[in-house]
Amino acid sequence: MGDPHGVGIVGLGAISGQYLHTFEACPGIRIAAVADLNEARAAEVAEATGAVALGVDELVAHPEVDTVLNLTIPAAHADIALRAIAEGKDVYGEKPLAATFADAQRVVEAGDAAGVRVGCAPDTVLGTGVQTARAAIDKGDIGTPTFATATMIASGHERWHPNPDFYYTEGGGPLLDMGPYYVTSLVHLLGPVVSVTGASSRSRDQRVIGSGPRAGELIPVSIDSHVTGILQHAGGALSTVVMSFDGHATQAPNIEVHGTDGSIGVPDPNHFAGDVALHRIGGDREVLAPSAGYAESGRGVGIVDMARAQGVPRASGALALHVLEVMTSLLRAAETGGRLDVLTTVERPELVPLTAHAEWTAPQ
Repeated sequence: MGDPHGVGIVGLGAISGQYLHTFEACPGIRIAAVADLNEARAAEVAEATGAVALGVDELVAHPEVDTVLNLTIPAAHADIALRAIAEGKDVYGEKPLAATFADAQRVVEAGDAAGVRVGCAPDTVLGTGVQTARAAIDKGDIGTPTFATATMIASGHERWHPNPDFYYTEGGGPLLDMGPYYVTSLVHLLGPVVSVTGASSRSRDQRVIGSGPRAGELIPVSIDSHVTGILQHAGGALSTVVMSFDGHATQAPNIEVHGTDGSIGVPDPNHFAGDVALHRIGGDREVLAPSAGYAESGRGVGIVDMARAQGVPRASGALALHVLEVMTSLLRAAETGGRLDVLTTVERPELVPLTAHAEWTAPQ
């Protein structure tokens, strides 16, 4: 049995709690160091996990840190990742890989040059939901995939978020916020994207904060809040994507993939599990038992997969870069309603075999 894989966490905001919960069950992962602008929060987490609280420069250079887990705000993702890569550390970050496609390219290229691995959320796609659907598609249960739909419709984060300003400025919006879950799932299900066509709109130029101390305050909307597009996959299938903060409710499935012999409904890609519904031509609707994916998983399973992997992790930086280009290209295409080629590509990640919780959390 080898030593636990040492992780150094930079950024201890709300999402860090979900990662810490996952790691608690994994003897093969050890929190070696933590860093946060809130020194009291860093000290609290360090005491709870047995880690040391350090500054960022000390953390990325710490000899017991094998992988730097980057949970900072998107604007800081590239800087932290590049500092860690310069110290020879593997890096795993929250989505997006970087705030801009150019910065994300720099991160991936720096990782390749340094011979270190770069990984990135979302890792929800490694759970039994998307992976069971992927296994059924690969097995031929719907014949040849021909097209897919991906739909996320909400009335806007201002209804529940006390400080929703970011979601309505450059770098925000429904596609960049929620799109990574859907586009990453589509790449797992159907392969990389070669071109995009898009259109977008906004319903209003101001939003009203609905909760918290700023309730009732108007905030400006400077980006389009409804984005729709068509993704052409390398294998020929087409995906229609609708990401919107301008609706209120929908009965549309989160993701549905159609083929020559049937259709399959994929559960919410923002979650790890859920019903996968197969409907063959001439047959009844059938809910499939989980047949692939990390069972009972949570946020952080991507870094566990990365630590376990001998080669390229399934939640790789290359995949995150491709997904970011798909989304930013779609936004640019929406400005003119035209079509743009996607220049990056990526190998479709390997299917995750059905892996029980006790197995994927066991020491390596």
